[in-house]
Amino acid sequence: MKRLISTTLASLGLFVAAAGVQADTIRIATEGAYPPFNYVDSNNQLRGMDVDIANALCAKMGAECTLVAQDWDGIIPALLAKKYDAIVASMVVTEERQKKVAFTDRYYSTRLAMAVGKDSKLSDTKPETFKGLVVGAQSSSTQGVYAEDVLAPAGAEIKLYPTPEDAHMDLASGRLDAVVHDKFPLLDWLKDGGKDCCRLLGDIDGTDDQVAIAVRQEDNALRERLNKALAEIIADGTYAEIVKRYFDADIY
Repeated sequence: MKRLISTTLASLGLFVAAAGVQADTIRIATEGAYPPFNYVDSNNQLRGMDVDIANALCAKMGAECTLVAQDWDGIIPALLAKKYDAIVASMVVTEERQKKVAFTDRYYSTRLAMAVGKDSKLSDTKPETFKGLVVGAQSSSTQGVYAEDVLAPAGAEIKLYPTPEDAHMDLASGRLDAVVHDKFPLLDWLKDGGKDCCRLLGDIDGTDDQVAIAVRQEDNALRERLNKALAEIIADGTYAEIVKRYFDADIY
């Protein structure tokens, strides 16, 4: 079921010539199930680095922004249906997605990694390692595409899940031999919920990607505004301050 959680991010006046003071409104979607980048806290509020970045961009643009949570599988279709104006949800830029949406400049970089059970004998992430094994990943994601396009032809059985947490639960319970996921949220899970059951197997070579904000292809003016605001929060130190809340390393 589609989750819809609204929160006001910024409410700053935008001065419009000969029209007094009014705020323009931008609707932004995130997933709400991808900690530490986006998640829903115990008070049913959206939190995480993506949320903080969206907040900072809205403040810099002087826009009134409403943030909503949208399940991942429907996040691009709902953007195209104009249910919101932008997606700030740790979305990797891919050629396939660029056929449907336009992307801003990147706001961080990532790569894929794999986790296994603590007692696993696996020692590397080469595709042939997983022949005959069951590997989990999130559906409609770059990790899901990697699993289906690279691991499955190498002989792995692939199970796709609506959220990374679903895959993690099956890895922890022994129903999966491995999970492929973006490195940073995977490390976050291994540091917390997965620390007693699972371990990092390693990074997957050649999977470096850029993460950016998605908008409709016709909304170039909004894309340019977001790029300008992004450059400004990087230049004034706001971006670095946000990243330090979640990571010890530079992820740009």
